[in-house]
Amino acid sequence: MAIPNLNDPFKSRGLTALLGPTNTGKTHFAIERMLGHKSGLIGLPLRLLAREVYQRIVERVGKEAVALITGEEKIRPREPRYWVSTVEAMPRDLSVSFVAVDEVQLAADRDRGHIFTDALLNRRGTEETILIGSTTIRPLIEELLPGANIITRPRLSRLTFAGEKKLTRLPSRSAIVAFSAEEVYAIAELLRRERGGAAVVLGALSPRTRNAQVALFQAGEVDHIVATDAIGMGLNLEIDHVAFAADRKFDGSGHRRLTASEMAQVAGRAGRHLRDGTFGTTARCPPLDEEMVEALEEHRFDPIRIINWRNPDLDFASLARLQASLAVNPTVPGIVRARTDEDEYTLEILSQRPAIARYANSREAITRLWDVCKLPDYRKVVPHVHADLVESLYEPIMRRGAIPADWFSRELNACDRTDGDISTLSARIAQVRTWTYCANRSDWLEHPAHWQNVARALEDKLSDALHEKLAQRFIDRRTAVLMRRLRENAMLEAEITDSGDVLVESQHLGRLDGFRFTADARAEGPEAKALKAAAAKALSGEIDRRGKALSEAGDDAFVLSLDGTLRWIGAPVAKLQAADKPLEPRLLLLADDYLAGAAREAVEARLALWLKTHVEKLLGPLVALDRGDGLSGAARGIAYQVAENFGVLDRAKVADVVKGLDQQARGELRALGIRFGAHHIYTAGLMKQAPRGLAAQL
Repeated sequence: MAIPNLNDPFKSRGLTALLGPTNTGKTHFAIERMLGHKSGLIGLPLRLLAREVYQRIVERVGKEAVALITGEEKIRPREPRYWVSTVEAMPRDLSVSFVAVDEVQLAADRDRGHIFTDALLNRRGTEETILIGSTTIRPLIEELLPGANIITRPRLSRLTFAGEKKLTRLPSRSAIVAFSAEEVYAIAELLRRERGGAAVVLGALSPRTRNAQVALFQAGEVDHIVATDAIGMGLNLEIDHVAFAADRKFDGSGHRRLTASEMAQVAGRAGRHLRDGTFGTTARCPPLDEEMVEALEEHRFDPIRIINWRNPDLDFASLARLQASLAVNPTVPGIVRARTDEDEYTLEILSQRPAIARYANSREAITRLWDVCKLPDYRKVVPHVHADLVESLYEPIMRRGAIPADWFSRELNACDRTDGDISTLSARIAQVRTWTYCANRSDWLEHPAHWQNVARALEDKLSDALHEKLAQRFIDRRTAVLMRRLRENAMLEAEITDSGDVLVESQHLGRLDGFRFTADARAEGPEAKALKAAAAKALSGEIDRRGKALSEAGDDAFVLSLDGTLRWIGAPVAKLQAADKPLEPRLLLLADDYLAGAAREAVEARLALWLKTHVEKLLGPLVALDRGDGLSGAARGIAYQVAENFGVLDRAKVADVVKGLDQQARGELRALGIRFGAHHIYTAGLMKQAPRGLAAQL
C-alpha cells in the first residue's frame, strides 16, 4: 500500500513548483513549457478549464496532436502528443516527457483534496514536472518534496479594496459573488429590473451552459455576472470589480466563513494581465475587516498545514480487503486521511447487498465494482438512491458484459425534453451527465462511440435550452442594450414600423402615434427612464421630420373623427376643444415635449388653419348667420339663435317672434338659407351628414 515515500529522489527530479496568486500567468507558462516537449500531460481542476486549454493547444498544434480526457468527455486522436485532462481523469498508464498539475493547493480541500495530493506526490514527467498553485502550499512542498525548484511569481496587476457599494451602484464589468443558487437568482432578478440583467454562473450548470452565460458577459450584452465561488477557479473573464454578496458558504457539513485565501481566489478574478482590479462588498455581506483587506491586497495568507490523502494502491482481493486498503492512514506529518468520499459510501452500501456479493467474488469483478462506484453523483441525491443507480449499472455489466442498449436508449429518451423551468432542465442535464459519463467508459457499453455522440448531443441540446431559460429570466435584452448605448453616448439607430412600433437598436421601445411616444407597458422603474432617454435621442429627428411634413400637408391629409380627434394620415395629432364662441373651436395639440420650438409653432398654426377652413367649409352658412350681415331687428335675432343652435332651432321657442316677422324679414332669412318648418327653423344646406356631424361635435 502506497504510503508516501519522501526519500524517493524521482519525486523531485526535474520538478518545479510554480507558485503565486491569481493573474500571474502560471498556467500559460506551463502550457508553453509543455509545447516545448515532444509529449506532455496537464491536469486541470475543472472540466470547463480543461476544454478551454484543449482548444488553445489545438489552435497551436492541430487536433490530431491533442487529446482531451475528462470524466464526461474523451477526445483521443490516433497518436496524440499532448494530453489535457481534469486532475481526476489524468491517465495513469501514460509516460510523457512533461507533466503539469494546476491548482495543487486544492490538496487541502476536504472533498477533492486526495486527488490533488496523489497527483502532487506521484504524477511526474520523464523530463520535467511543474506543480502550479498558490504560495500557501509552499511549506508543504518544501517538506514533502525536498529538492524541488520553487519559483514564485508576482501578480501582474494590482488588486485594491473599493469598499461597500449598493447592488444598483456597482460599476459595469462587475462580478457579484454569492454562495447559493437562491442568492444568485435573487441578485440576478434585481439586476434585471435595475440594470437590464446579468449572466449567472453556478457550479451545477453544465460546462456548455456556463460557457454560454460567460459569453453573454464577455460580449458586453450584460454588464454584470452573478456567480458562486465557481468563478474563482479557471474562468478567465474581463472583470474589473468583484463584489462579495456574502462571506459564508456551506462546505458540505456546515456554514462557515471563507478563509482569506479562498476570498483571494475569487477576488483575484478582478483585473486581468496588466489591467488593475478592485474588490469589495455588497448586499448583505458584512464589512471586511482591515486584516482581511490587507491580506487580499498584499496576497499574504496563512500557509496550508495539512493536505488530504487516500491510499491509491488498493487491494482488490476481496471486498473486505478493498475497504481496508481505503481505510489506510498516512504516517507522514502534514498528510491526513481524507474524509470518506461518495465513492466509498457507495461501495460501503453495495457491499452489504447480497446481489452485489454474488457478482463481486473475484479480483476482476471487485475492480469493476470500484470502477462503477466512482460514477459521480451529478443528481445530488441521498447516498442510498445513488447506490441504487450504481447497482442497476453494475449488475448488467457483470451479467451481460455491458449495459443493455435498449435500456440505455430509454433512459436518454426520457430526458429528451426541453420544456420546464430552470430547475427542471438542470435536473435533466444532471441525469444526462450521468449517461455521458457511462458512455465515456469504453467497457460499459457496446458501441460506446455511438452513445457518446448521442449523449453529448442531448446534453448540448438541454444546455442550450437552459441557457435560453436563464437569459429569459435574468436578462432584459432591450434595457441592457439601451442602457449600454446610452452610456456610450452613441447615436441610436431607430426604426419606426408601418404600425407605429418603435425599434431602437432592434429592441422594441413602444409606439409612436403622431407626435406622442408611449413606452412599452411592461417597462417600469429605471427601465422606463431608459426607454424615455433612448426615445429622446432616437426620436427627436423623426418627430421634427413629421412636424415639417404636417405643416406642409394638404387639407385632405386631415380627418376629424366622431370622437373629436383630429388625425393626420391616420395618426392622432390634436383634440377638439370648446371655446368662448361655438363656431370658433380650438384644438389641443397631442404631442410630447420632443416636438418643440419653431416646429411646434408651425404644427399648431397649420392645424388651426385647417380647423378654421373646415368649419367654414361645412358650417359656412352658420358663420354668416352669426355675423347677421344685412339683417336687422327680429330677423337678426332669429338668425343669431339659429347659429347658436348650430342650424336647427325649435320653432316653439321663438313662436311670438316668428309671428311678428314681416315678408321682407322672412325673405332676408330665406336668402341666407333659413327654412321655416312646422316644428323647426333650420338651415337647409346644413342637413347633410358631414355638416350635421360637425355641428353635433361643436
